Amino acid sequence: MNYKISKKEIQEQIKDKLTHELSVEWQDATDEHYYKAVALIVRDMLVKGRKKFKDVAEQTDTKNIYYLCMEFLLGRSLKNNLFNLGIEDDFRKALSDLNVRLDNLYEMEPDAGLGNGGLGRLAACFLDALATQGYPAMGYSLRYEYGIFRQKLVEGWQTELPDFWLPGGQVWFQPVPTRAVEVHFDGFIEESWNNQYHVVNHKDYTKVLAVPYDLYVAGMDGRGVSRLRVWAATSAEADFDMKLFNGGDYLRAMEQNAMAEVITKVLYPEDNHPEGKSLRLTQQYFLVSATVQDIIRRHLFRYSTLDNLPEKAAIHLNDTHPVLAIPEMMRVMLDECGYGWDQAWSIVNRTVAYTNHTVMAEALECWGVDLFRRRLPRIYQIIEEINRRFCAEMHARGVDGQKVGRMAPLNDGYVKMANLAVVSTHSVNGVSKLHSEILKQTVFQDFYTEMPEKFRNVTNGIAYRRWLNQSNPEYADLITELIGDSYIHNAARLDRLLKYQDDKAVLEKMAKIRRHNKERMADYILKNNGVTIDPDSIFDVQVKRLHEYKRQHLNALDILATYQWLRENPSADFTPRTYIFGAKAAPGYYMAKQIIQFIVNLGNTINNDPRVNEKMKVVYLEDYRVTLAELLIPSADISQQISLAGTEASGTSNMKFMINGAVTLGTLDGANVEIHEAVGDENILLFGMTTPQVEQAKRNGYIPGNIYQNHPVLHQAIDEMGRGFGGVSFQQISDSLRNSDPYMVLADFDDYVRARKKSMELYANSAQWYRIGLTNTAHAGCFSADRSIRDYATEIWSAEPVPAHPKIHIAPSQK
Repeated sequence: MNYKISKKEIQEQIKDKLTHELSVEWQDATDEHYYKAVALIVRDMLVKGRKKFKDVAEQTDTKNIYYLCMEFLLGRSLKNNLFNLGIEDDFRKALSDLNVRLDNLYEMEPDAGLGNGGLGRLAACFLDALATQGYPAMGYSLRYEYGIFRQKLVEGWQTELPDFWLPGGQVWFQPVPTRAVEVHFDGFIEESWNNQYHVVNHKDYTKVLAVPYDLYVAGMDGRGVSRLRVWAATSAEADFDMKLFNGGDYLRAMEQNAMAEVITKVLYPEDNHPEGKSLRLTQQYFLVSATVQDIIRRHLFRYSTLDNLPEKAAIHLNDTHPVLAIPEMMRVMLDECGYGWDQAWSIVNRTVAYTNHTVMAEALECWGVDLFRRRLPRIYQIIEEINRRFCAEMHARGVDGQKVGRMAPLNDGYVKMANLAVVSTHSVNGVSKLHSEILKQTVFQDFYTEMPEKFRNVTNGIAYRRWLNQSNPEYADLITELIGDSYIHNAARLDRLLKYQDDKAVLEKMAKIRRHNKERMADYILKNNGVTIDPDSIFDVQVKRLHEYKRQHLNALDILATYQWLRENPSADFTPRTYIFGAKAAPGYYMAKQIIQFIVNLGNTINNDPRVNEKMKVVYLEDYRVTLAELLIPSADISQQISLAGTEASGTSNMKFMINGAVTLGTLDGANVEIHEAVGDENILLFGMTTPQVEQAKRNGYIPGNIYQNHPVLHQAIDEMGRGFGGVSFQQISDSLRNSDPYMVLADFDDYVRARKKSMELYANSAQWYRIGLTNTAHAGCFSADRSIRDYATEIWSAEPVPAHPKIHIAPSQK
């Protein structure tokens, strides 16, 4: 499809939007006005492009992909869509003639508050790849009024502030009130039989209205356009009690509406209390009920039957949060469409697939039966029947009773979401080779022995055009100059860079580009952190969610030990290093918040110590988010991927750093294993135990106290940690490391120190360092989200892309 538009037409459209939709003349408009005007123009183009794409998909009867996820971490939309549509330069020139800088407009857009971490960013990358590869796809999520939170560090302690993203972000969303659906909670179920038909009536339920808002994501060149439909919760009009209001009881009259809107107020409400658990369960069912109704309505409108749903649609559950889509589909088919159990179950099973993203038991989601049955009475009945039939089938096969109990979706007083997902879907996949093997051997071992045909692997991938071409344009221009631009559509062609890995002139250009990126990052840090950093120092970066298994405290412990050594040896030969962190901790995760405060306070101590601060600096980036990542990642020399082997499912930041030429310093965990396979021993800095070694150490009885007692460097560092920094003692972290150390920080410490020292030696030889970086970029093509989507399509969804179709001119002036 051709989205090209003349400069004059762009200017006319901008002026029209400013006047008629934003009520301001172009001469008086602010950058914010111009941002919204341009966003509206691009949105109009995407709506038309999506319609053309959908028309061709319907004409060719192409299978639809529906991707359900509790979060989509989109970042900003304007730059991404302008770039993908190939019209960024056109808009830049048209705006320049109006004395407006496009880059200023980019800064007007907030990051969409619809996601948190890797799960949501993966979903966003997949929307881009689905569109680029030509698969007609819809993502489904919730329209959170506030993002997870805006992180503010007060004396090093994470404080959560509301993330007011909607005022600047809602311009991208098109409301579709005519497609609103009802979602029902609470109440009780009445059952009866009528001429052999099972009649189910849900009585005295609480009714909430789900109103859809649509956002569009362009694929590269606009060949395809994905749609993200997010649901906002509101009270149905009939629930407003006018009599109460007129009688002066305003609060009670408004209560129902307020309680409904709470559902989509905040992403991931804290669930360490009963109300929070209830709200999380409510959010999950609200998402899947609205979504399933929407999918089935659309399918019935086109085909008038659900018999062919598995052939025409693939529904994918991204992690355990949307797994209630399974019993909800059964409910609609049984109670509203008149299907019998066996036929409905076959359709659901052949349509729905599940991706697992974790080996952490606490993330596999279990819901107490009392809460579940009260809040979702009909769904609970259906899960009971799924459980009964599954257990009967397993017993009939002669499976051991204890094993059946471990596999049961309903057991020990809990609804077990991961078990429900595996029992009910036709495909279960992990997100890296190692992770998928761990699922088969540990988390889902019982299932794997009984139904091995369900298990697959699809290694994660990234929207590399965003993370390379958009985020690091100078480097992308160099790559294009060297190997042409075909890699923009086929990431595998990055391997053509290998012939330049010993080209001194190319490596010098790469070093110059990296330094420019580091200068931009240094300017940001000076402005936002008040810390002056050396662009010639090693930028050693760890950015990801704050969790003990990701081991930010291993990184910090080595920084502390290095600080102690440099204090005693201030004239020692030491390549200057800037340690950069960015992470949010879950609001109720006290240990994680303590680790943040430890890093911040340690950093303040180091940064203000004249004995060491010309050789080392520590920076904690507040409120880490997609837009900040786009600035940071191209500046990084070292990518810290240091989770304990066997704990990280995949990681995707490792792929983003890799394609930008940073060197991975990491364990053989998650997709690091495949990065190592791709680049070889000499182009990655590996350390630490392997997964089998970790398991063996646990079986042998890991005792961190023995390491602490016999390791003078660790002993000194952990003791100083306990005494504290900035007037705050970090005894709890110190005690955890000495007494339990659940993620084996002390066991991997020495090897981590060795890998870091090796990085310093390699960095000293600039040609060698950038040769390694270029080699990493050259081998990064296999971590493209395009490849991931092709794997899903061929191995799981049995889907083909829309056939190539004639280019269609889509311009805003078309009616």
